[in-house]
Amino acid sequence: MLPLSLSSPRWLATAVLLGARVTYAAFKLDTIEDIKETAATVAWDLMQYYHGNESGQTPGILPGPPPAGDYYWWEAGAMWGTLIDYWHWTGDDSYNDVITQAMLWQVGPNRDYMPPNVTASLGNDDQGFWGMSAMLAAENGFPDPPEDEPQWLALAQAVFNTQASPTRHDDTCGGGLRWQIPWSNNGYNYKNSIANGCFFNLGARLARYTGNQSYADWAEKTWDWMVGVGYIDKDYNIYDGGHVEQNCTDINRAQFSYNNAIFLLGAAYMYNYTNGSDVWAARVNGLVNSTLRTFFRDNVAYEVACEEHMSCTTDMLSFKGYLHRWLATATEVAPFIRDTVLPVLRTSAEAAVSTCTGEENGRTCGFQWVKRQYDGSKGAGQQMNVLGAVSALLVEYSKPPLTNGTGGTSKGDPMAGSRSDTLTQEVKPPTGGDKAGAAILTFVVLATTVGAFTWMSMGE
Repeated sequence: MLPLSLSSPRWLATAVLLGARVTYAAFKLDTIEDIKETAATVAWDLMQYYHGNESGQTPGILPGPPPAGDYYWWEAGAMWGTLIDYWHWTGDDSYNDVITQAMLWQVGPNRDYMPPNVTASLGNDDQGFWGMSAMLAAENGFPDPPEDEPQWLALAQAVFNTQASPTRHDDTCGGGLRWQIPWSNNGYNYKNSIANGCFFNLGARLARYTGNQSYADWAEKTWDWMVGVGYIDKDYNIYDGGHVEQNCTDINRAQFSYNNAIFLLGAAYMYNYTNGSDVWAARVNGLVNSTLRTFFRDNVAYEVACEEHMSCTTDMLSFKGYLHRWLATATEVAPFIRDTVLPVLRTSAEAAVSTCTGEENGRTCGFQWVKRQYDGSKGAGQQMNVLGAVSALLVEYSKPPLTNGTGGTSKGDPMAGSRSDTLTQEVKPPTGGDKAGAAILTFVVLATTVGAFTWMSMGE
């Protein structure tokens, strides 16, 4: 491993410009400095997938959406959250200006992360990921934007407020958010866990940050709905979703790691907000046990729905990073899980870096960590996964998430976004074609799990 001064993002960029070939031995995670050096290298490799800060490109997004490129809009929002955590845990501010430019460029005209150019594939989960990255910026004390720009906390509140609107929470299936926001989008008739998980997660975190009980009330309501509709079962398994035509009883029982992780982190925040209530402690424990049981093989992260046959979509190839980051942060706000969770994350991170022996300069990171060697899979999601796993190892040495009473400086706006949701104002009833399409999609879900995964990705 090169010394930190030579493995920094700035040095690597210079080496590439000069045509130098940089090669690396196996990544090390033995010391804090080893972890920082490894994370810096993986972060630089991740940023090679981003071109939004180049002339003629659009700030904030990864190449896409398909067929223009591999990545939907939401994944870039998730990437900025990964890099905000990277900065928080390592102290490397190399990308802070790029992060700020990207996150402000994509806020949309109403400052609520609903830019018109992504409407055709805009889901509550897509918007939610950008909102969670803004919330993370506030919690981590990420540098505030200029005063004439939207602020991190206000952006998170805007996302939450648009999703709390009665236009998003209809009576079908007894409540809950639909997957898609515009009524015309494929998937509008599907209510799923990740859309409601983003909303639950934001509500819990806003409650802790601001002390406002109304956010916590929404989080409680969302949790109760998830349990009531059967998306969270008695063993804390979390299933993907169901269709409104079937009153959400045709549950697609696919399980994805980011669903468990997003609810676990939200539950940990609720535990913290409620001063360690027994109810939320039990839920956190249940989710920890379920998550470690389902999504780790010999303590190594494993995407159970698709990894065995590598049927993972581009979206799914990024889930392990959120799993690591959110489990790590959960240990800060619910410390009683620390001794159970952190050793697993360590073993998994060690397996993750063992896959970074691929094509480009000997350090492209793969996806199948249980193999402990490069598997030929590469992309922004795979790099993001390893960056999240490595940088999260420093969670023990970082400050816990801030609140507005413990050093948080981000300015909020409780009314942000409350009058800006124009995409669902006119909710039209499904046509015969819509119903036929829903029936076909339901058949696909029931007939083949792989088909369901493909449909969900295409719907993004």
